Amino acid sequence: MTLRCAIVDDEPLARQRIRDLLAGERNVEIVAECEDGIAALQTLPSAAADLLFLDIQMPGLDGFEVLRELDSEPVIIFTTAFDSYALRAFEAHAIDYLLKPIDEERFRAAMARARRFLEGTREEWPARLQALVERLDRRQESLRRIVVKSAGRVFFIDTCEVDYFEAAGNYVRVHAGGETHLVRLTMQTLDARLDGRVFVRIHRSIIVNSARIAELQARTRGDYDVVLRSGARLELQRSYRPRLQAVLGDF
Repeated sequence: MTLRCAIVDDEPLARQRIRDLLAGERNVEIVAECEDGIAALQTLPSAAADLLFLDIQMPGLDGFEVLRELDSEPVIIFTTAFDSYALRAFEAHAIDYLLKPIDEERFRAAMARARRFLEGTREEWPARLQALVERLDRRQESLRRIVVKSAGRVFFIDTCEVDYFEAAGNYVRVHAGGETHLVRLTMQTLDARLDGRVFVRIHRSIIVNSARIAELQARTRGDYDVVLRSGARLELQRSYRPRLQAVLGDF
């Protein structure tokens, strides 16, 4: 069975990322690609897509408005830079919800889930929804302290005192108060547990405390460095810029 896929996203790089990932999938055909919601409504009815990769924040019509106007019901995988729409996305019966920049492993898992769904194995849907709700509930109970084990002692760092977290293999470096501590955590765990109104991922390897940001310094072609009050200079990876804008506002 050939899986007919459509892509709706206003960001050219995001569409290219999905195309590249789909190229590694078997029996896939891209039948439509649209740069906004209005183009999607004009194109999708005749495309007969089985699976739709749908961005949420787009000019004209957002992803939810597109779904309301569509007569057909393809399987939906939402793709967005923001996790605040997750519960609403699943209420709209999306099969998965991928955060940008899209991780390849997560993409493969979403594709496998979509194939199982289309082949009739649909019983996992209620369980996934429940798991999402539980995860969101846990996120509301944001991580308040970091446990550090060092030189035979255990001590605690309040997250509000952390300047930034930096990936270090299977560990994370915690930069706080001019010191650095190595803890057994993953960036994925921190991204899920930290207060998203304060902590923001600006790079694949960096999560920063936005309250510690002193300024943004432009580099070239729209790139920026994030400068902290401590003087630390961190690279803002372009694909994570929407996340920082969601916390700081447009720049």
